[in-house]
Amino acid sequence: MAASLRLTQAAAAELGRQASVAGTPGEMHLELRPGECADHVIKISAGHLAGVPIARADGMTLHAPSSQLKQLEGLCLDYRGDLSGGGFLIRSSEGVTPCACGSSFSRS
Repeated sequence: MAASLRLTQAAAAELGRQASVAGTPGEMHLELRPGECADHVIKISAGHLAGVPIARADGMTLHAPSSQLKQLEGLCLDYRGDLSGGGFLIRSSEGVTPCACGSSFSRS
Protein backbone atom coordinates (compact mmCIF):
# COMPACT_ATOMS: atom_id res chain seq x y z
CA MET A 1 0.00 0.00 0.00
CA ALA A 2 1.52 3.29 -1.07
CA ALA A 3 -0.15 5.82 1.25
CA SER A 4 -1.76 5.57 4.64
CA LEU A 5 -5.18 6.94 3.75
CA ARG A 6 -7.88 5.37 5.92
CA LEU A 7 -11.40 4.53 4.77
CA THR A 8 -14.29 4.50 7.21
CA GLN A 9 -16.79 1.67 6.94
CA ALA A 10 -19.34 4.10 5.44
CA ALA A 11 -16.83 5.30 2.80
CA ALA A 12 -15.85 1.75 1.84
CA ALA A 13 -19.52 0.76 1.49
CA GLU A 14 -20.34 3.77 -0.73
CA LEU A 15 -17.20 3.28 -2.83
CA GLY A 16 -18.22 -0.35 -3.31
CA ARG A 17 -21.75 0.64 -4.29
CA GLN A 18 -20.53 3.22 -6.80
CA ALA A 19 -17.94 0.84 -8.27
CA SER A 20 -20.59 -1.84 -8.80
CA VAL A 21 -23.00 0.57 -10.47
CA ALA A 22 -20.21 1.81 -12.75
CA GLY A 23 -19.20 -1.72 -13.73
CA THR A 24 -15.80 -1.63 -12.00
CA PRO A 25 -16.44 -3.77 -8.90
CA GLY A 26 -13.84 -3.26 -6.18
CA GLU A 27 -11.92 -0.49 -8.02
CA MET A 28 -12.21 3.28 -7.51
CA HIS A 29 -9.86 6.20 -8.11
CA LEU A 30 -9.27 9.33 -5.99
CA GLU A 31 -7.58 12.42 -7.38
CA LEU A 32 -6.78 15.75 -5.77
CA ARG A 33 -7.59 18.89 -7.71
CA PRO A 34 -7.05 22.55 -6.79
CA GLY A 35 -9.81 23.64 -4.43
CA GLU A 36 -11.63 26.94 -4.14
CA CYS A 37 -12.12 27.04 -0.37
CA ALA A 38 -8.92 25.10 0.46
CA ASP A 39 -5.76 23.91 -1.32
CA HIS A 40 -7.09 20.51 -2.43
CA VAL A 41 -10.51 19.05 -3.28
CA ILE A 42 -11.13 15.31 -3.77
CA LYS A 43 -12.55 13.88 -6.98
CA ILE A 44 -13.60 10.23 -6.97
CA SER A 45 -14.12 8.26 -10.18
CA ALA A 46 -14.95 4.68 -11.04
CA GLY A 47 -12.19 2.29 -12.05
CA HIS A 48 -8.47 1.98 -11.56
CA LEU A 49 -7.36 4.70 -14.01
CA ALA A 50 -3.68 5.53 -13.47
CA GLY A 51 -2.16 5.27 -10.04
CA VAL A 52 -1.24 3.10 -7.14
CA PRO A 53 -3.40 1.49 -4.43
CA ILE A 54 -3.70 3.80 -1.42
CA ALA A 55 -6.40 2.09 0.68
CA ARG A 56 -8.22 -1.22 0.92
CA ALA A 57 -11.33 -2.04 2.92
CA ASP A 58 -14.25 -4.44 2.57
CA GLY A 59 -13.15 -5.72 -0.86
CA MET A 60 -12.66 -2.19 -2.18
CA THR A 61 -9.34 -0.82 -3.48
CA LEU A 62 -8.91 2.92 -3.83
CA HIS A 63 -6.18 4.16 -6.21
CA ALA A 64 -4.54 7.58 -6.60
CA PRO A 65 -1.79 9.16 -8.70
CA SER A 66 1.63 8.43 -7.18
CA SER A 67 2.48 12.14 -7.45
CA GLN A 68 -0.23 12.89 -4.84
CA LEU A 69 0.79 10.38 -2.17
CA LYS A 70 2.38 12.97 0.12
CA GLN A 71 -0.81 15.09 0.21
CA LEU A 72 -2.93 11.98 1.01
CA GLU A 73 -0.71 10.72 3.83
CA GLY A 74 -2.64 10.36 7.10
CA LEU A 75 -6.06 11.39 5.77
CA CYS A 76 -9.31 9.63 6.59
CA LEU A 77 -12.04 9.41 3.94
CA ASP A 78 -15.59 9.22 5.29
CA TYR A 79 -19.03 9.22 3.68
CA ARG A 80 -22.18 10.90 4.96
CA GLY A 81 -25.56 10.35 3.39
CA ASP A 82 -29.04 11.61 4.20
CA LEU A 83 -32.40 12.02 2.50
CA SER A 84 -31.14 14.89 0.34
CA GLY A 85 -28.05 13.03 -0.91
CA GLY A 86 -24.57 12.43 0.38
CA GLY A 87 -20.90 12.94 -0.19
CA PHE A 88 -17.36 11.94 0.68
CA LEU A 89 -15.67 13.92 3.43
CA ILE A 90 -12.09 14.35 4.60
CA ARG A 91 -11.75 13.83 8.34
CA SER A 92 -9.23 15.97 10.12
CA SER A 93 -5.87 14.63 11.19
CA GLU A 94 -2.77 16.31 12.53
CA GLY A 95 -1.56 19.00 10.15
CA VAL A 96 -4.76 18.94 8.06
CA THR A 97 -7.44 21.62 8.06
CA PRO A 98 -10.67 20.54 6.36
CA CYS A 99 -12.92 23.13 4.76
CA ALA A 100 -16.52 23.53 5.95
CA CYS A 101 -17.66 21.76 2.75
CA GLY A 102 -15.86 18.62 3.97
CA SER A 103 -14.37 17.56 0.64
CA SER A 104 -11.60 20.18 0.53
CA PHE A 105 -8.57 20.48 2.78
CA SER A 106 -5.27 22.26 3.31
CA ARG A 107 -2.10 21.05 4.98
CA SER A 108 -0.43 23.19 7.64
